[in-house]
Amino acid sequence: MNSSFVLRTAQTLGGWRLLCVAVLLPLAAAAQPTLPALIPQPQSIQLTKGQFTITPQTQLALQTPVAEVRQLVQTNLPGLRINDLARPANNITVRLAAVAGLGSEGYELVVTPTGIRLTAPAAAGIFYGLQTLRQLLPPDRERPGFRFAGNVPAGSTTLPACTIRDQPRFGWRGMMLDVSRSFFTKDYVKRFIDLMARYKYNVFHWHLTDDQGWRIEIKSLPNLTQAGAWRAPRTGPWNSRENPIPGEPQTYGGFYTQDEIREVVRYAAERQVMVVPEIDMPGHMLAAISAYPSLTCSGKKVPIYPNGKFYKLEDNTLNPCSDSTYLFVDKVFTEVAALFPAPYIHIGGDEAYKGFWASCEACKPLMAANGLKTVEELQSYFVRRVEKIVNSKGKRLIGWDEILEGGLAPGATVMSWRGMNGGIAAAKQGRPVIMTPYQNCYLDLYQGDPSAEPSTYSLCRLSNSYAFEPVPDSVRSELILGGQANLWTESIPTTRHAEYMVWPRAFAIAEALWSPKSSRNWTDFIQRMERHFVRFDAAGVNYSRSYLNPFVTVQRQGPGGLLDVIITHELPDTDLYYTTDNTLPDAQSPRYMQPFVFPKGADRLRVVAYRNGQPVGRMLDIPLTDLAARAR
Repeated sequence: MNSSFVLRTAQTLGGWRLLCVAVLLPLAAAAQPTLPALIPQPQSIQLTKGQFTITPQTQLALQTPVAEVRQLVQTNLPGLRINDLARPANNITVRLAAVAGLGSEGYELVVTPTGIRLTAPAAAGIFYGLQTLRQLLPPDRERPGFRFAGNVPAGSTTLPACTIRDQPRFGWRGMMLDVSRSFFTKDYVKRFIDLMARYKYNVFHWHLTDDQGWRIEIKSLPNLTQAGAWRAPRTGPWNSRENPIPGEPQTYGGFYTQDEIREVVRYAAERQVMVVPEIDMPGHMLAAISAYPSLTCSGKKVPIYPNGKFYKLEDNTLNPCSDSTYLFVDKVFTEVAALFPAPYIHIGGDEAYKGFWASCEACKPLMAANGLKTVEELQSYFVRRVEKIVNSKGKRLIGWDEILEGGLAPGATVMSWRGMNGGIAAAKQGRPVIMTPYQNCYLDLYQGDPSAEPSTYSLCRLSNSYAFEPVPDSVRSELILGGQANLWTESIPTTRHAEYMVWPRAFAIAEALWSPKSSRNWTDFIQRMERHFVRFDAAGVNYSRSYLNPFVTVQRQGPGGLLDVIITHELPDTDLYYTTDNTLPDAQSPRYMQPFVFPKGADRLRVVAYRNGQPVGRMLDIPLTDLAARAR
């Protein structure tokens, strides 16, 4: 049997790969090439004999005059000499040309013992091919400041011989960063874009405004940033933070100048990333209202709260019945539209508390005049008027799935976050949809057992993210533009913690949005992901290993009854050991085999996981009070 083999991932990268390995190992184990650890998994990869080593003599032959492509290559393969007349032998050749069966984001990458050839029909394909090429290089390539130069040891940049043909499953592969609750500098935003682009995300959804801060300079409304970008400094769990004290210095916050916005947009475009701004309305507007109180029904001056305690107590919603509100929106979107070349503006539309509208005397005659029977229909009226403003700037409107309530605006795209149902409803109306259900895509949620994690809320484990399927069976697939991972930052005060929460769940979502559905293989993904941790170590990027921790759920046997303890793990090849006698568990402790009753008199549960005979992850230490709370 020939020692080379073909993995056609578009149809077969699931169980067929394991079958191939099972057959080949007994016959030619030593000859089988190592499968590259690529994320997201490419559409198809053919592994062949041999390898190619980049040496100080290797040159770049860029067979295109397009400046954008030339810059992409130099940025991703720094230090290599460019010689457009170089022969293909022992060099790297990059060219723009049609590739049969591949679209504008597709590419073909061929590595042989005598050279590398990257071909794509457009600059985007060249960029994604370069990201795959980077992943074929040793992890040290990700070290900050790395350059291919004469002092690079021979053999340190060796790639396996292979042919890869690849293109994405979806056109919208997004990541959202909330900079309102926690403010991050321009430089960190660029780092965030760098990392997402490396894994073939192509939309950066920038959540620029919310209750806790207005982060974008609007020159015609200077108080938005002079007052609305700053709040009282606080730390600790979100809803345990103290309210602001009258007269307290407002020292936490910041904003991006319009020049900084332009810089970030250019930076993203160089990495094939479209930046979509979000200006959240009609709710989540407390920062704007603190600067311009007349925007609400009450006109009341309010502070910026560093928590969520004010919800339903203070009016954080724009007045939908005042023409001055729409003049404000027009001013904002005039400047926003000029800063962002993307065809979309996201207006939020989520979690708008409408209780103040219901009691607003100005809203009652407007509702009557327009035949609006409910406050949900009043929100629809608001969104429809705002959509006309957005359209007048040459843009299309996106909103969270709450914009369905009361009737969907005629040209709106729906971003479905409260599960899949909002997206399904919009698609059944023939509207385009971006799927981002919190159960799979919210990266600020617990990713492991809460006893071993920083405080947050709800749950989205790595396996939940890997199970994300953007296209429900009941809708036309062409209406699903793609999906998105979202990082809200109420509980994320630092950039290191932001990275901890994003990775590795963003690996999993990247694969759901790029790779063929048939290529899903959880065990294989884990193996590839862990090899990317080595790359992140070299790059200095933080990440979580919470998937290695046990996970405990509890059920109570009736009111006041005993507690049944269920212990699970995300990896199938893991042994779990526990104690309830206040001792530390190890591989000689009771092994978890099935749910058990927590013993009377015991005051805590401790659990450890073992993989391949070695302890992995963190030991869980859960007191009885916590177990009882979980049962509730």
